[in-house]
Amino acid sequence: MDKTEIKEDLEKNNNDAASEKNPAVDMKQEGEAAVAGEGLEAIAKLKEELETAKEKFIRLYSEFENFRKRTSKEKLDLIQSANEQLIKTLLPVADDFERAENSIYNKDDHNLAGFLLIHSKFKKVLELYGLRAMEAGQGTSFDADFHEAVSQLEAPAPELKGKIVDVVEKGYLLNDKVIRYAKVVVGN
Repeated sequence: MDKTEIKEDLEKNNNDAASEKNPAVDMKQEGEAAVAGEGLEAIAKLKEELETAKEKFIRLYSEFENFRKRTSKEKLDLIQSANEQLIKTLLPVADDFERAENSIYNKDDHNLAGFLLIHSKFKKVLELYGLRAMEAGQGTSFDADFHEAVSQLEAPAPELKGKIVDVVEKGYLLNDKVIRYAKVVVGN
């Protein structure tokens, strides 16, 4: 052993002996340990509060995102169906135009050109706003989601049983939403 190691050992032994003999040093070390323990408890408590705050924040953020998505979807639906009531009231006019066009025997008449032009423009305007006629013709399968059966008739052919025999009134879709069911006669 050299001199420096011997000095360090002596100082260490003196410090140990002094701490064993001095109760003030013992109390000071116990106090520091108690403060350190309280500090650890406070840190643990703060960490717990931080985790709770994070959870609340995440929940609130999620709720806000869901609210934002829901309101934007509702606005989009509102915009898409804003003209629904107006278009519903115009449907009988569209039906009258089609009945008048079907009742014309001589479509080559020059006097009817204006009528046919107005009917064509009227249909294009309705289509521009998302109106679409349902495809329901003779032989089409009956679908209660799109058709309303107003009566049943004896099927003129066996392949028409349970299928549409005649369309009484056209059905319409507005942006893929049924606004008027097609009134049909079903073969029995």
